[in-house]
Amino acid sequence: MIFITNRFPKQSIRTRIGRKFDFDLHNNAASNSVYFCERTGEEKYTEIGSIEFLNRLKNTRCRQILIYIHGFSNLPEDIFPAVAEFQVLCDKKKKNEILVIPIVWPCDNDLGIVKDYWDDQKAADQSAFSFARVMEKFIAWRNSEKYNPQDDPCLKRINVLAHSMGNRVLRQTLAAWNKYDLPKELPLIFRNTFLVAADVVNETLQEGEPGELICHASRNVIVYHASDDLALRASKASNLKNHIASRRLGHTGPENMDKTPRNVYRVDCDDVNNLYDKPKGHTYFRSGTSKGTPGKVFEHIFACLESGRVYPDDEHRRSSIVKLQ
Repeated sequence: MIFITNRFPKQSIRTRIGRKFDFDLHNNAASNSVYFCERTGEEKYTEIGSIEFLNRLKNTRCRQILIYIHGFSNLPEDIFPAVAEFQVLCDKKKKNEILVIPIVWPCDNDLGIVKDYWDDQKAADQSAFSFARVMEKFIAWRNSEKYNPQDDPCLKRINVLAHSMGNRVLRQTLAAWNKYDLPKELPLIFRNTFLVAADVVNETLQEGEPGELICHASRNVIVYHASDDLALRASKASNLKNHIASRRLGHTGPENMDKTPRNVYRVDCDDVNNLYDKPKGHTYFRSGTSKGTPGKVFEHIFACLESGRVYPDDEHRRSSIVKLQ
């Protein structure tokens, strides 16, 4: 499994192709550097560099890439099995269709959700500058005559799935990229952007709000939400404790669909989230009632990936409910 990270290594921060890479789990600061690596086994990682990484994406048999941005309070060896589970589900649906690539940002390893929450929120914001550099590297590589000549361009479709506080990482990354690197506005780079149990304010996708840039960079933006998501209740409690009163996008969906761009869709997952992830009801987008068996939310995500459309039978429809039957 190949991945991108801005977590500090125990080794030097200087990139060296082929070296052993070990995460410094006691350091949850966001590095300004980014590392393109391969996981070869449990807690076994090798740095492969950006060019090798991007060439592997181009040469994979898979037709599409799915960037996977994890949520808060997740350490690397929590993230990689989750990504592997999602990859297996994709392969079962259609072999060589989706390659899942995790982005590993620096969560804290302290105990307790509320204690971790604010440290992770800061790390999510600080990670924006690192991952904006990844976007720049990708665009430069894609436009390079050396690596992508006119007779051999990279034709992979790119999608992104952000879970929980990973949505904050995505939002801030696009904001930093837009502010510091682009002369006008973001390119349309993502085919589908899936915002699952998003731990950001529910107005964020509205016109004039920071998350609007997600809509500019995506063909489709699909928001999955559940009002009884207990992890987001803890998030809301933490925000209230610090005098920030706001409903979360992953609880209610967009605050006002009429104020969001037309490429935003909402999917209510109340009927299945706690059934798939007891008792928190927060991680409900992979397996269903048994691991390795796709849940209804995964089925919806994969249908969007395969077709590039959210509701292909009704172009004006913008919302739905995931039901067991």
